[in-house]
Order: sequence, then structure tokens, then C-alpha cells
Amino acid sequence: MKVSVDLSLYPLADEYVPAIIEFIHRLQARTGFEVVRTALSTQLHGDYDTVMRAIAEELRHSWEQHGRAVLVAKFALGDVREGR
Repeated sequence: MKVSVDLSLYPLADEYVPAIIEFIHRLQARTGFEVVRTALSTQLHGDYDTVMRAIAEELRHSWEQHGRAVLVAKFALGDVREGR
């Protein structure tokens, strides 16, 4: 099953940019799904299980390394990009 997920990470710290950048880079370093960066969010497109595992593992890593943060996620069944 394919899924599309739109993510926005909001670290609850004064120095929030490094946590966001690291979160995105760690997602981009993974395989098995596509990562699309936009000005306001990061989109993941791929197999449901692979994408969900990556989100869970990278959010845990971010919390352990950078402390509290809010992750806002929107999920859609399938690849929502036009023509896919």
C-alpha cells in the first residue's frame, strides 16, 4: 500500500533550526521512499510500512537529541502527486 505524508516539525526550543534540518536530512538519507522538501513542510511518498517506520524512528531520534517538539502530519492513501 502506498502513502503520502506531509510533515512539519516544530521543536519547542529557541534554537529550533538545527533540529528541523537534521530531521529532514535523516529522512533523506533513508531508502525506500521519496522525500520532497517544500518551503513549509516535508513530504514522504512510498510504501506505508517503510514510511511509518521512518517517521517513528526519526521522530524518536529527534526527541532524544533535541528535546521536545511537535510533529504535525497529514496522511493520504496513495501517491498524491499528479500523474502517479
